Amino acid sequence: MKKPQDYAIRKLGFSPSAIKKLSEDPFTDEFWPVVYLLKEKDKKNALAYVGETYDVTKRLTTHLGHPEKSKLQEAYLISGNKFNKSATLDIEAYCIKYLAGDGKYKLLNGNLGISDHNYYQKEELYYKIFESIWEEFRSLGIAVQALGEISNSTLFKYSPYKTLSPEQTQSLIMILESLLEDRHKRVVIEGGAGSGKTVLAVFLFKLLHTAKEDFNFSIFGESDMRIVELVNLLKQKLPNPKMALVIPVDSFRATVKKIFRHVDGLDAGMVVGPADLSRNYYDIVLVDEAHRLRRRENLGSYFGRFDEVCSKLGFDSVKNDELDWVIKQSDRSVFFYDEFQSIKPSDVLQERFDMLKNGENVKTAFLNSQFRVKGGLKYVRFIDGLLTGRPVEGKKMKWFKKYDFWIFHDLEQMITHIKEKNDKERLARVVAGFAWPWSSKKNKKAIDIKIGQLELKWNSTTKDWINSRNAMNEVGCIHTVQGYDLNYTGVIFGNEIGYDKEKGEIIVRKENYHDRNGKNGVKNPEQLKNFIINIYKTLMLRGIKGTYVYICDEALREYFTRYIPSYEEILASTEKKVIPFKNSVPLINLKVAAGGFSEQQQFDNEEERYPVPDDLKLSDDHFACQVVGKSMNKLIPNGAVCLFRRYTGGTREGKVVLVSHTSIQDADFGSGYTVKIYHSEKTFHPDGTWKHHRIILKPSSTDKSYKDIVLEDDELSSLQVIGIFEQVLD
Repeated sequence: MKKPQDYAIRKLGFSPSAIKKLSEDPFTDEFWPVVYLLKEKDKKNALAYVGETYDVTKRLTTHLGHPEKSKLQEAYLISGNKFNKSATLDIEAYCIKYLAGDGKYKLLNGNLGISDHNYYQKEELYYKIFESIWEEFRSLGIAVQALGEISNSTLFKYSPYKTLSPEQTQSLIMILESLLEDRHKRVVIEGGAGSGKTVLAVFLFKLLHTAKEDFNFSIFGESDMRIVELVNLLKQKLPNPKMALVIPVDSFRATVKKIFRHVDGLDAGMVVGPADLSRNYYDIVLVDEAHRLRRRENLGSYFGRFDEVCSKLGFDSVKNDELDWVIKQSDRSVFFYDEFQSIKPSDVLQERFDMLKNGENVKTAFLNSQFRVKGGLKYVRFIDGLLTGRPVEGKKMKWFKKYDFWIFHDLEQMITHIKEKNDKERLARVVAGFAWPWSSKKNKKAIDIKIGQLELKWNSTTKDWINSRNAMNEVGCIHTVQGYDLNYTGVIFGNEIGYDKEKGEIIVRKENYHDRNGKNGVKNPEQLKNFIINIYKTLMLRGIKGTYVYICDEALREYFTRYIPSYEEILASTEKKVIPFKNSVPLINLKVAAGGFSEQQQFDNEEERYPVPDDLKLSDDHFACQVVGKSMNKLIPNGAVCLFRRYTGGTREGKVVLVSHTSIQDADFGSGYTVKIYHSEKTFHPDGTWKHHRIILKPSSTDKSYKDIVLEDDELSSLQVIGIFEQVLD
């Protein structure tokens, strides 16, 4: 049989007789890596399982003995002569993630050990192969939606089938250890918007509802094995733990319920509101968006239910709150919390969480990474500084190379731009602070927001507004977007927030703030100011790819314009003539591996010019390239585009250099590139000459796992210093 060039999908029945016939397949006979899909025949809530193996006959035979997998009826084998172990692990991971996001099947897979690592030609070859596989899945009726549709869906974004970051993994281990201890019964995981709190909560819930035999032990790392060990110990302690995921915000709770309906082992009833806790006592309760737990303040129609639950649980409704409910109704509880997303006086006070965190039986951990906005932590810190009157930069931030971040002086122009983004990439929405009454709530024909000649309406629904049919023609408020991701966000700053030029500080105007439950009873002006600023911080951190701003208050607009480029400036900059080595340098098509000689790349001819500030003194020796990795993150952020000067001679000692070394990698695939601090040790001869004895390439990282790269003797001849690092461009 002729082997396929890229891949082939072969269908067979999932039965002993069909598996015996696999000996005719060359990829089976030669122990070639294969990805496989097992599934039920089409029906509602059908089950499926994805795996990869070198020995497909043995693996499928094993699955026939599994109580759940043996009920599956069809098998699909995906193989190709370009497949290797890394590629099959990745294609398996893609299949798991996107089939889970597609929603047609419930997967029997566990959610630990899903691969996500870098290797040669991952994006340019193997992801393209997966794209072709997916389209064939759709033609075969295995999948329904296109990859782009799935990527924008909440089912995909909050699916438990994720690869956790090292930071999330350490927090997960800490949570599991705490659940096993007698001393620590409460855990608080703190993190800002976009730090991965919800993903970690859903991941943990699925993990504790995964059977041991469904863990993919073959690709587990050290931390994965520690997690499995802890989960097994926890299952011995609590064979069938009664668990709940509490989400205080109604709209987001409804969304997560939908996700749980599509995950094997989970169901929507596991996702509850705080008041539902009064019905049961739980072994483990996870609380997402814990900063939105409520106290008896400005509760509106919820006053009666709040008092009823307090009475049932034996609490004083004035002194106690929903945080007390969670603690009383659970043996163990985990709170995912961000004090800067508390937006109403009904939210449990920060002081209560401070008391909780300082308790003897409480552990805390922090998630500092930023997984949502592509502007990264730098953008998050900038927004925090800007809205607290302490900008972290003294000049305009040019985010537009990686992240769209612009001020619009014409609101209609901003809305048009958002609609264009939505047409192309989906999930682009306009949102605003609560500076206008919600008149259309009672009168559907009423106009809520009038700015100049433009008339707009607030969101027509509070549940899952982002995905509602008419969302693109409406303006969302904080209550419709908190907890959600968008691709692009257009934020309207209303007249409830402004800027005092004389004092140089942000101000708020209570009379222009129209969320009655957000301001009634608030006597401290600073508290109201914090609520309103937190609202805008949260709105400004919704957009993954970009945030656009329109500001009603003139003084605030002037203040923001000092630090944020306007749309007009962006247009002008894109039309600016590019002059080589005056305002641009060659951008080398090279993903520098700041982490070791692990990337097999080609130092290709320059393909494009990269803009640089006009005040830089450039020569023909300058070039730019992207540095990928964390081994130099004290000096160079992961993914930064950096300016280098070609090395033409002179000392390199102590400098940050871009080097290649052909002997460490197979030269047929190209040299390995890395960026490190250069240090050499020399041997001096009696005649005054010298030669290099050892060259050490040193990392400069907050991650202590990165080690020196040491080259000695014969290895030195293959080392080439290509460039000297000068500065980070973006």
